[in-house]
Amino acid sequence: MDKLKTLPWDAAEHLETQEDIAAYLEAALEEADPALVVAALGDIARSRGMTNIARETGLGRESLYKALSTEGNPEFATVLKVLKALGLRLQVVAV
Repeated sequence: MDKLKTLPWDAAEHLETQEDIAAYLEAALEEADPALVVAALGDIARSRGMTNIARETGLGRESLYKALSTEGNPEFATVLKVLKALGLRLQVVAV
């Protein structure tokens, strides 16, 4: 039997529109897993260019990579800055 060849999948390569980004982040938020939300923000930031996001937030590019990784634990202020730089905002909805 031939070995199956797989390729890495990167969500950042598939986030093309603001609607794609909003849906992706909303799906991550619905899981209620902070690490997943942070990783999704990292994917989104990479899709838009981490250097650009770093410039707009006033944060270091390497610091953003680290904070928005699966092992990252960014401050809430950092999350808000990244969301603003991405043209996004949090919205609270009663459930």
